[in-house]
This record gives sequence, C-alpha cells and structure tokens, in this order.
Amino acid sequence: MLKCVSRDALKKMIDKNDDFILVDVLSPESYEKEHISGSINIPLEDIKMKSKEFLKKDKKIVVYCGSFQCTMSLQAAEILTKLGYKDVWCFEGGLKYWKGAGFPIECSKYAEAVG
Repeated sequence: MLKCVSRDALKKMIDKNDDFILVDVLSPESYEKEHISGSINIPLEDIKMKSKEFLKKDKKIVVYCGSFQCTMSLQAAEILTKLGYKDVWCFEGGLKYWKGAGFPIECSKYAEAVG
C-alpha cells in the first residue's frame, strides 16, 4: 500500500532535518526552473536506472511531482517499492501545492538569470 505524506508533515520533516531523501521526479528542465528546497532530481523515466546510484534501500524516501493532477510521483513510488526500497512516501500535492503554502523553493542560477 502506498504511503502518503501531507504538505505540513513534509515541511516539519524538512524543518527538523529528518533523515530522508526528497526526490523531484519531474524533468531536469522543471527542476532547474524550481524545486522544493533540499530535493534531488531523478526524473521518472530514469528512476529505475538512477535509483541505485542516488538512493539507499533502507532510507526514507519522499517523492513528489508537479501537482495533485500529476501522477508521476505515484508511479515513482510504486517503481521504487517494487525495486525493494522499504520506506517510500509520496507527496501528492507536489510543487504547486507546496508553493501555494508559501513554502521555500529553489531554482538554478541560470533559471534566475533568464527567468
């Protein structure tokens, strides 16, 4: 069964420096434009191949995508669970919901310069 984390619970986890990996599963272009502070980018299409490189099977992992309408985080969570990752969570509201609360986001210097 898929485990989900709420926006406020995720914010508390970040604020408390909980030991987990936050994964943005959107495209590299989207990640460069903006992402939740502290997240890493592993696009959905690369999750099987890159998970071994960037994720540990015994560590808590939270995946997110663009919004409630986006299903990529759900797909990523299912893939990671099937690959044997034990503690996978999905933040369904994604970047749009996060930004709606005024929570911090980051963007690349390049995106700031052209945006």
